[in-house]
Amino acid sequence: MFHSKITGLGYYVPENVVTNDDLSKIIDTSDEWIQERTGIKQRRHIIRGEDTTTSMGVKAAEIAIKRSGIAKEDIDFVIFATLSPDYYFPGPGVLVQRDLGLRTVGALDVRNQCSGFVYAISVADQYIKTGMYKNILVIGSEVHSTGLDMTSRGRSVSVIFGDGAGAAVLSREEDVTKGILSTHLHSEGQHAEELIVKAPGMGQRWVTDIIADADPDDESYFPYMNGQFVFKNAVVRFSEVINEGLEANNLGVSDIDMLVPHQANLRISQFIQQKFKLTDDQVYNNIMDYGNTTAASIPIALTEAWEKGKIKEGDIVVLAAFGSGFTWGSVIIKW
Repeated sequence: MFHSKITGLGYYVPENVVTNDDLSKIIDTSDEWIQERTGIKQRRHIIRGEDTTTSMGVKAAEIAIKRSGIAKEDIDFVIFATLSPDYYFPGPGVLVQRDLGLRTVGALDVRNQCSGFVYAISVADQYIKTGMYKNILVIGSEVHSTGLDMTSRGRSVSVIFGDGAGAAVLSREEDVTKGILSTHLHSEGQHAEELIVKAPGMGQRWVTDIIADADPDDESYFPYMNGQFVFKNAVVRFSEVINEGLEANNLGVSDIDMLVPHQANLRISQFIQQKFKLTDDQVYNNIMDYGNTTAASIPIALTEAWEKGKIKEGDIVVLAAFGSGFTWGSVIIKW
């Protein structure tokens, strides 16, 4: 059985910086209020007509492919994780295949929200382990800004999210002591409605209903989050799935060189850091600068950490995520 290894990383964020003070001009909020609850200082929002979920994913992918040392023609498969596709369908995977000029390789879309990149890495790892593919492009990209309630009514959610994209190339690795050691995935659908966008959908809130009602007070197409409930579940599941990954590889907390958690809320990351007694050098956070970019948050943070030299060859790197679904997971890597 083969192993997979991350051979290239890249990320892209829009140039448009939106600070907490900027939001306070249109929403009843403040820099102090946002930082105290989330740790966020600023985020990036696309400018209409300049970026989309797909185009940002393509830009991140181009960097990752170049750094991997392989040619675009060597990509065997594309996996794209997002909750904010350009179209209801088709998904962005095929658009990336088109825009990068790839061969007619397969393209898969992953809809696991904040856990999307972890799930996508796991799928890519299994394909490579079985020998089905040799080089897989994995992307996490999100445009949140166009779907948020940017009024005081939606402030508890809208101040959290930002736009951006990250990408990784996974390639076959002959040395079984390196690369992706294991992945661990979970879900608990009984809490699906605690973090949700109900509409448009083919269930309770049909598109035809929204058009017919034309109700400006209809909040079903804006994100809803039971914040305290999500927080309480997140800190438990983060801890469980990190320990699960370590135990599966006969590792302990002391073996972690770098933990890259999904950037949901700085307070969650700090709670996990304190619980595991990790130093600031062992945990990478960048939610302060980009907000929560959902499926893009881990690849953006992972790329930044690597670019800054915080991840070195031989390091044990742990990726962990929790989000809507509820879904959660971890990836254990020997860099």
